[in-house]
Amino acid sequence: MHISDSVLYIGVDDKTLDLFESQYRIPNGVSYNSYVILDEKVAVMDTVDARATDSWMEKLDGALSGRKPDYLIVSHMEPDHAANVARFAAAYPEAQIVGNAKTFGMIGQFFDLDLTDRKVVVKEGDTLELGQHTLQFFMAPMVHWPEVMVTYEHSEKILFSADGFGKFGALDVEEPWEEEAARYYLNIVGKYGVQVQGLLKKAAGLDIQMICPLHGPVLKENLAHYIGLYQTWSTYKPEKRGVLVAYASIHGNTAQAAKKLGELLAARGVRAEVIDLSRTDMSLAVRKAFYYDRMVVAAATYDGGVFPCMEEFLQHLKSKNYQKRTVGIMENGSWAPLSGKVMRGILETMKEIVITEPMVTIRSAVHADTLEAMNQLADAMMEGDKE
Repeated sequence: MHISDSVLYIGVDDKTLDLFESQYRIPNGVSYNSYVILDEKVAVMDTVDARATDSWMEKLDGALSGRKPDYLIVSHMEPDHAANVARFAAAYPEAQIVGNAKTFGMIGQFFDLDLTDRKVVVKEGDTLELGQHTLQFFMAPMVHWPEVMVTYEHSEKILFSADGFGKFGALDVEEPWEEEAARYYLNIVGKYGVQVQGLLKKAAGLDIQMICPLHGPVLKENLAHYIGLYQTWSTYKPEKRGVLVAYASIHGNTAQAAKKLGELLAARGVRAEVIDLSRTDMSLAVRKAFYYDRMVVAAATYDGGVFPCMEEFLQHLKSKNYQKRTVGIMENGSWAPLSGKVMRGILETMKEIVITEPMVTIRSAVHADTLEAMNQLADAMMEGDKE
């Protein structure tokens, strides 16, 4: 990947990892990005995951072409980016390590490493001169760890954005940026919309011509598009009018009801997408919930509560700060329907959630009275399509 004559890419693709952070499926792998800035002084921008150590060290050696690095900038201490801080420090004993106060607190937790005479502690707005390149540091706490900072390089107008603007997928995989970036953002950073807004306000004051994230491709064109999506996601605004119908079915009757509701909505001209929570990757289900302005949750009663994949789904949404949506409920139960009560209870803990009436109760399977209630719910869910 070519960035510029003086800024070199030394990241590594990883297609052997099945679960990012041990929970998010990544069928197309992931990239661990790292960069070298060559000037009178040489700065290395972050390391990579321990899984990619050997390849990274080889690339770093090649990029240096016999030179010695003066600095290692540590933007984020999560192990997929900082696993090789100690390895770098040992390989280049004269290099200084640059981070903020919280960075060095975490380095001490991860590594038995004495940096007494080698650490450069920076704070908001501080600069570091490399020669023709000037690095300026901006704190980005909780995007998505408390020590995160981003770095702006003034001469080439590059924002080294840490985990911001990252995406799943190895760099040799051709795929649209938006969906995997959304799944990455909403599941990993989604809770911290307020903090992302703070970072976007800082970025608005910079002349950014290129964004170099720690995962995914370097962004060089149409940056307003990517920043606009971050504005939408971090303010929890829906991207499309429509209804996600998410169901959790044991024997298929709740699934039948969910699909029927999807048909009723479509017949009314409402965009509807129906997903099976037992079979849809949870991170994708979360992304789809944020995509639409409305949602219907349909679940069977199970052990006096709600079928587990639905409860997991709603708890994921709660933890990612799901809000500003209209939600309908359908419950099923053969003798004591209780799933609706449980789902409502979780939804009511979320911000600015409007729960639409009626709640539809299915007694084992869809009958005429159920269908009447579903039509009423479909009518109520149409409200979002009205100007």
